[in-house]
Amino acid sequence: MANTSDISRGMILKLDGNLYSVVEFGENKTARAAAKVWAKLKGVDNKRSIEKTWNSGDTIYPVRVERKPFQFLYKDDSGYNFMDNETFEQIALGEDLIDAPQYLKDGSEVSIMVNTESETPIGVELPDKIVLRVTYSEPGIKGDTATRTLKPATLETGASINVPLFVNEGELIRINTKTNEYVERVKE
Repeated sequence: MANTSDISRGMILKLDGNLYSVVEFGENKTARAAAKVWAKLKGVDNKRSIEKTWNSGDTIYPVRVERKPFQFLYKDDSGYNFMDNETFEQIALGEDLIDAPQYLKDGSEVSIMVNTESETPIGVELPDKIVLRVTYSEPGIKGDTATRTLKPATLETGASINVPLFVNEGELIRINTKTNEYVERVKE
């Protein structure tokens, strides 16, 4: 059985019948009281964020999760359709299970987290950084580069993101899917 000393970032825990992913954790030690372990948790199946504190050495209930490579195929009435890269089986998942659905484009590689106890998908993770083409952006004003001024740009998936003034229509840019921010231009 696992205890609080086994907590690590990204671990999936079962608390009160719900699954939570560990975002951040730490330990508080005082001279008089026993050590406490705290964690910031993000709901995997309910999208709630909570903080939890345990006494050091308390039992925790980790859930074994496998990350399997899948390819995004298309979106229709049944949801987002993905294909297993190994078995070629297809599954349809709801938008609520996908961490950044606005950046999905046909053929994108994703990781689907599967609960090994029940063999059910519990979430879809896109890579931390992806490359997309800018389909629409207002032209930047020449000479206005003294400050970090941003302008809106529409991407090939239909998502909108703020980019620096020097980014033009038709260029490829790298985006951080966790923070929804522009990272850099990409050479073709």
